Amino acid sequence: MRIGVIAITVAAGLLAAACGSQKKVTITVNSAVQQQLQQEVLAQRADSLFFAAQRSKMLGDYKTAITQYSDYIRYNRNNATVYYELSRLFTEVRNPSYALGFARRAAAMDTTNKWFQMSLADAFTMNEMFDSAAYIYDRLVRQSPLDDDLLYNKGMSLSKAKRYSEALQVFDSLESRVGVVEELAYQKQRIFLRLDMVDNATNEIRKLIHQQPAELRYWVMLADTYEASERIPEAKAVYDTILKQDPYHPRALIAMANYEKKNGNEPKYRAHLIKAFSNPDYSIDEKVSFVYPYLQMLETDTTKREEGILLTRLIVESHPNDPKAYALRADMFSQADQPDSALVNYNRSIQLDSTRFSVWYQLMWLYSRQDRSDSLLRVSRHVIEQFPKEFMGYYFNGLANYFKQRYDASITSLNTALTIGGEKRFVADVYALLGDAYHAMGLHTRSDSSYDVVLTMRPRDHIVMNNYSFYLSIRGEKLDKAEQLSRRSLELKPDSPTYMDTYAWILFRLGKYQLAKEWIEKALQNPDAQQDPDVLEHYGDILFNLNEKDKAVQYWQLAKAKGANSIGLARKIAEKRYIKSVDR
Repeated sequence: MRIGVIAITVAAGLLAAACGSQKKVTITVNSAVQQQLQQEVLAQRADSLFFAAQRSKMLGDYKTAITQYSDYIRYNRNNATVYYELSRLFTEVRNPSYALGFARRAAAMDTTNKWFQMSLADAFTMNEMFDSAAYIYDRLVRQSPLDDDLLYNKGMSLSKAKRYSEALQVFDSLESRVGVVEELAYQKQRIFLRLDMVDNATNEIRKLIHQQPAELRYWVMLADTYEASERIPEAKAVYDTILKQDPYHPRALIAMANYEKKNGNEPKYRAHLIKAFSNPDYSIDEKVSFVYPYLQMLETDTTKREEGILLTRLIVESHPNDPKAYALRADMFSQADQPDSALVNYNRSIQLDSTRFSVWYQLMWLYSRQDRSDSLLRVSRHVIEQFPKEFMGYYFNGLANYFKQRYDASITSLNTALTIGGEKRFVADVYALLGDAYHAMGLHTRSDSSYDVVLTMRPRDHIVMNNYSFYLSIRGEKLDKAEQLSRRSLELKPDSPTYMDTYAWILFRLGKYQLAKEWIEKALQNPDAQQDPDVLEHYGDILFNLNEKDKAVQYWQLAKAKGANSIGLARKIAEKRYIKSVDR
């Protein structure tokens, strides 16, 4: 029995050995298959990323393409094309250092690929490494000596590297092959001007003129070259030549106008200018660029007003259907403090093109300045409908409703403006107006909070300080804070009789009657304050509390005669005593 057991055990061992050997072969085979499968999967993933990156690039989604190509490199670091593509993409997103790094890698991996080398040259140029770019182009030109574009790029790189004589040699060589062409002449002209070789520079332009004498653009380039070198008589002679061929040539007329102005010949200056601006072929954009500085000059030089308005009239007459012409004329009238004429032209501009929010904004601003609340409300409603994301439409709508004492509607529009968000200075304006609207509604906590926000954003806003401090004083609340705010407003604007009156009134509410009298008498030195019924009534209140009762009654009577209508004024006069509940 024992032998049998041993035999069975041995047989089992042999069987196990046989099975173990078989299992070992199977594992080896499976491992090789798995490795092959894994490589295929990785290759598929890499291909998927490559084509996805190509698609993203074609769609213009460069950042996604960069991410996808970068992920591809994790699977395959030996594909030079991917490094080239990354270099081009980083060039597109204006990242010079990364563009150069990937371009170097691609060019090093394949030194015979022309496009890889050109990408490297572009990256050098982007990094302002012009000598290196010139070296790459020189090598490419040796490989492709008949490629004119490569030769031109070599010349440009040398020029940017300030290797001017070498650049001129390259451009001369190229000119001998392609003839006189504008771009080459222009580049050579620029180099000669940098070398202060003005005659050589003008000779390059004269080559173009010799080929096409009727092309006035080349004559203008010649005149510009002389002007840049301050050779004014020669420039003027060229402009005279241009005007003989085209008496209405705008650039020549403007140049001649400037010459006449420098010589003090105002009539000829005006004549040339009017002639140029009357030409409908003179681009309106160039006209606008010429006139626009007048808008800034009007503040310091009123003599420019008449000329600016004249030029905008000529622009409108020569471009009667262009909304930009009317918008510019309106801007000129607005800056010249002629709001009615400005409004006419803004409205005409909008009739021709209602899509320009900037014109609507100017229209609303003018209506607000003129206290035309009905017009402001109408236009702001339209702006809100047409431009629902524009912050200022809601601000002006809130202002219009405030003017019309529709405080609920005003608060709604102003809070909508805050939800949209805008520039910090305009947001502060919204909070300031909210403070006024909440005050009018008797919502004092919200009003105070709004004013506090304004003063956090604009710590020197003396208007808000004055309003805030006065409203606190008439409520008899936080009088110490009111006094501080009012005093600060006077520090910022010490000559304001309105602020003096506010400060005096706060001192009065604090029981500092003598000091209040001193400040209100300072205010009354101003002629406007002498006609202000509120200031006069306040003076009477202060005088009464200083026991100058007869004089107090006189000022109450004077305040009434000037139009004061505060609650209790009639009682103060009739009873000849101060009524405590009176406010402004």
